[in-house]
Amino acid sequence: MRKQQTGFTLIELVLVIVILGILAATALPRFSDLSTQARVASINGLAGGIRSAAAIAKATQLAQSLGSSTSISIESQTITMSGRYPTADNNGISKALSDVSSYTDNLTGTFSLTTNCQVAYSNTGTGSFGITVTSSGC
Repeated sequence: MRKQQTGFTLIELVLVIVILGILAATALPRFSDLSTQARVASINGLAGGIRSAAAIAKATQLAQSLGSSTSISIESQTITMSGRYPTADNNGISKALSDVSSYTDNLTGTFSLTTNCQVAYSNTGTGSFGITVTSSGC
């Protein structure tokens, strides 16, 4: 009398593991949406770029011994200044930044990806500037 074999062969087990691996690899991207984190990182990166552009504009103005509200020229762009920093308009911070083509520029110092995913630059003309990052809608 022969004993009947029970269990699975090694080949059957390997095939099941391979199939489960393929299913997991195709299903994982659906569950891990990283677009929100990417938009938040992008907005934070733009905020850093605005800080750098404002600092470079101020340094250029100081290096040329110009008055605190005298316009400067950087890379063939005339940038209007107020209180040693670029103004919060199309002729100020928007020109000081090299490329904001991925963002909507409302020409008043606010750059946005979506409604509540934006960076706002402000300059009161008193020798300082402000940057407000809103990432609740990213």
